[in-house]
Amino acid sequence: MERRSFLKMSAALGCAATVTGCNSSSDDANVIPPKPPVGDEQVTWSSCLVNCGSNCPVKVFSRDGVITRVETDHDITDGDDIYQVRACARGRSLRQRTYAVDRLKSPMKRVGKRGEGKFVPITWDEAAKTIGNKLTSVIAEHGNKAIFRSYGSGAYYGFASNACFNRLLNLNGGCLSYYGNYSWAQQQEAAAHTFGTGSTKGSSTVTLSNSDFLLGIAYNPSEIRQSGSGEGYDYLKALQKSNGLKVTMIDPRYTDSMLGKESTWLPIRPGTDAAMAEAIAYQMISSGWVDTNSLAFINKYAVGFDAASIQAQKDIFAASDDATKQEYAAVMNPEENYRDYILGLGIYADAPKKTAEWAEKITGIPAAQIKQIATDLQNAKAPYIVVGAGVNRQANGEQSMRALYMLSVLTGKLGTLGASNGELPSMSGMYRAGIPAGSNPVKEKISFFTWSEAIHHGETMTARSHGVKGTDDLDTPLGTNIKVIISASDSTLLNQHAQINNTAEIYQDESGVELIVSCDCWMTPGAKFADIILPDTSWLESNDLVNDSYASGALGYITAMKSAIEPMWDCKSMYEASAMIAKYMGCEAEFTEGKTEEQWLEELYQKTKDSSTNLGVVPAFPATYKEAQEIGFFRKHMQDDHVALSSYINGGEPLATPSGKIEIYSAELAWRAANWDQENSPLNPTGIKGDTITAIPQYTVTWDGFEDEDTSTDYPIQLAGYHTKGRTHSSYHNVPWLREAVEDAVWVNPMDGAKHGLSSGDNIEMYNERGSIAVKVRITPRVAPGVFALGQGAWFNPGKTVGSTGHIIDEGGAINSLTRYQPSPVAKGNPQHTIRVAIKKI
Repeated sequence: MERRSFLKMSAALGCAATVTGCNSSSDDANVIPPKPPVGDEQVTWSSCLVNCGSNCPVKVFSRDGVITRVETDHDITDGDDIYQVRACARGRSLRQRTYAVDRLKSPMKRVGKRGEGKFVPITWDEAAKTIGNKLTSVIAEHGNKAIFRSYGSGAYYGFASNACFNRLLNLNGGCLSYYGNYSWAQQQEAAAHTFGTGSTKGSSTVTLSNSDFLLGIAYNPSEIRQSGSGEGYDYLKALQKSNGLKVTMIDPRYTDSMLGKESTWLPIRPGTDAAMAEAIAYQMISSGWVDTNSLAFINKYAVGFDAASIQAQKDIFAASDDATKQEYAAVMNPEENYRDYILGLGIYADAPKKTAEWAEKITGIPAAQIKQIATDLQNAKAPYIVVGAGVNRQANGEQSMRALYMLSVLTGKLGTLGASNGELPSMSGMYRAGIPAGSNPVKEKISFFTWSEAIHHGETMTARSHGVKGTDDLDTPLGTNIKVIISASDSTLLNQHAQINNTAEIYQDESGVELIVSCDCWMTPGAKFADIILPDTSWLESNDLVNDSYASGALGYITAMKSAIEPMWDCKSMYEASAMIAKYMGCEAEFTEGKTEEQWLEELYQKTKDSSTNLGVVPAFPATYKEAQEIGFFRKHMQDDHVALSSYINGGEPLATPSGKIEIYSAELAWRAANWDQENSPLNPTGIKGDTITAIPQYTVTWDGFEDEDTSTDYPIQLAGYHTKGRTHSSYHNVPWLREAVEDAVWVNPMDGAKHGLSSGDNIEMYNERGSIAVKVRITPRVAPGVFALGQGAWFNPGKTVGSTGHIIDEGGAINSLTRYQPSPVAKGNPQHTIRVAIKKI
């Protein structure tokens, strides 16, 4: 026998034994030796649909209904425009994930307390009937607003996605929906109120090759966008093409996006980015450089740099016949202008000037280095500024993002090829048709982050207090608590939401939410709190049509997925699950439209094939979906060299801000500051440190921040969360290969190791008033002194030991055991990178 054939057979035998051993019966220990494979090896295309933004294709090899191995795209030779889309370690581990021991095998209902993980199998018919009847009764008693289909991004399917549940609910009067997301909520608000954009319209990564200075703040594409296509790949190619590019990276961690690719690494204390930005601005303004070089640009394209520009815009709004703009005019104050704030003039005369020396004490970055950044921005012909999303996931991250966006405005070089405005890079992609979800008749929306509060307090939540959208006015309450949660591909049900112990307590009070449904492939920490579990099919068991997702860079692609194996056990797709529930809600015919999955996929494929966006795809699309499945993978270079704000600066198109200009002074935020609840609101002060809204960007001292004296004594260490290469959020945590390849350990600077008596390999308890976790220590100079850094996404796994603040120690090391549920002031978003902790050895 040839060595290659022997290895294939061995792999198949190993997989077959694994599948046999996944039975839920008491015969688990009695693994029946599998029969040697006799069939031919089959090759199909699938995709890694995890939410990293790439949707990389994978080649799946199977024999006798068993997956034997997974490979990545290597079918072509790399060229400048068309190249391989190589999956990272996560995609290459999909065989292990598909055959994981914690795969859900059948529908189940809870028999113990929520969180105990005690379930019994039930039939699909019983599960669908239970869910359908409960939805119907809750809608009748409480209305559709009592149903919440929670935010879930763990699987970016094309057809059989969680959009199927949206379709089901919308056919039955809708549900309470959400705005924003856990990744970008605060930066979306910051960009909207500065540039009128959604925070992902920075210059395309490929245009970086035309820049002469890159200022990256928490920018880490080499780790969060790892695939052989996408942003990480474009970043590396652009660096190679741009000779002489100076790269300054600012981050508490020395990331894989550096590793010698940077000119300078400046470690910064978490949450202090706005102070750094203001000090850079002070240097550029106080030196006279702005007046000489960029003031004309600022006066033409922006509002709010000085009092005169605010007054002029105030007058325009006051003369308008638009009631909203008249309300803006009534609250706008020209004295609150950016120039006076930075220089410490006018109403800010008693505040400190935003000098580099002032910022050094806050940020930890030497004053000379801050001044050097200002000099580099001034000297650059095309400065590319980009701010990673980690900055926005802080207490009042809106302020930090707006402060950093200001640097691009001050340079006066926006609209230039090679320059960018601080937003995440713009991404293009191929079009893919999906199942229509329909429109939601429920007009009200809550922030994606406030759902756990809405379980017991939704009936009193308002626009003024919680940013509820769609109500008649600021004080009309939502009017209903959440009674049913439909969770699909969703770890925010517990693990990825803030303050895990608090969320668990909310669930365990069953006077609140009456039914929690979890549709997933694995027994996740959140699934253990469900009342009904629906086992989804995995990607390698699915037929589907997917595109390149939202961060695939310059190369677009479509994968016509073909199931490598039949769905295992009693698993069904989200489309099948939703259709079964629709039967018990009396809308099965409307839901399916009389079509099978195969017919739906053919219809959606034809719409995808005919899209003008997809013209020129290689190879050409064949006539039918089944033929496309045999080819599997299609790609096209999108030739998108987007330059941030070029259509405004160079094309004269107004921005989607109230003024139509860049708003250094935001009229909408001035209005919210006058009307929304916040720290010092005259209407209803929250008293929460840093819970403030201002019309101009301002560095804010917040709860648990570096300058928070209320918590710095008891919890002296700032803890920075980050995305590891072994997970996307919490997805893939249950793959042992990846846990071996990417260590779950807290990074500690050698100076802090000496200070606390720590060595690599030590086990410590990290704790605060919200929880305790057990983690291993790794001593490394790749993290700023005074800052510990821990990868987020580890699965919550409470043990039996009580920790230092009375909470059971989470032996899984989930960082959200330590984070705080405190919605941010503008976005009502998640501030989950603002954490202070104490430690002790265990």
